[in-house]
Amino acid sequence: MTHALTAAAAGFGTGLSLIVAIGAQNAFVLRQGVRRDAVLAVVGICALSDAVLIALGVGGVGAVVVAWPRVVRAVGMVGGLFLLCYGVLAARRVLRPGTAGLSTEGEAAGSRRRAVLTCLAMTWLNPHVYLDTVFLLGSLAADRGTLRWTFGLGAALASLCWFAALGFGARLLGRFLTRPAAWRVLDGPVAVTMLVLGATLMAGS
Repeated sequence: MTHALTAAAAGFGTGLSLIVAIGAQNAFVLRQGVRRDAVLAVVGICALSDAVLIALGVGGVGAVVVAWPRVVRAVGMVGGLFLLCYGVLAARRVLRPGTAGLSTEGEAAGSRRRAVLTCLAMTWLNPHVYLDTVFLLGSLAADRGTLRWTFGLGAALASLCWFAALGFGARLLGRFLTRPAAWRVLDGPVAVTMLVLGATLMAGS
């Protein structure tokens, strides 16, 4: 039970670290939340899409590792390298902050259908989402062995919590996330988490 909770907590923390970043998807969810326009649909699409992609990563990468144990080293090295790069970039944003935060400006969705289609496009046509959810989380989950699905569940829960907070709490979070300095606060823990995970994954490969 303790090992399962640890794996779930690790998945939650890792998933949150990968999701919390300035990007078009987060900005779109924030805008919809501020305008209170199709918030439930948008949050649901983002969270469900992440859950599906995480499951593909956990199942796909995990199955490869089980079938070909020698792949573990290669997957660990590549995944660890990506995580280290993510960590370095986040650390750079902390030390050399930009001037941008999440913006609530932009065209209104116009209709629920348009909001849904826009959200689907931003989620499934974004190549970074496949790297984050399928490959990186999949490779980290595979390192958990029999608890890889517990790890994946934690990551999916992190996605749900983040998008729900961003969409339904937009009125409060919007004031915070539109400030560039706020992202230095968020990027600090993200940088540390990514660097530690990357180093651990590479060392264990």
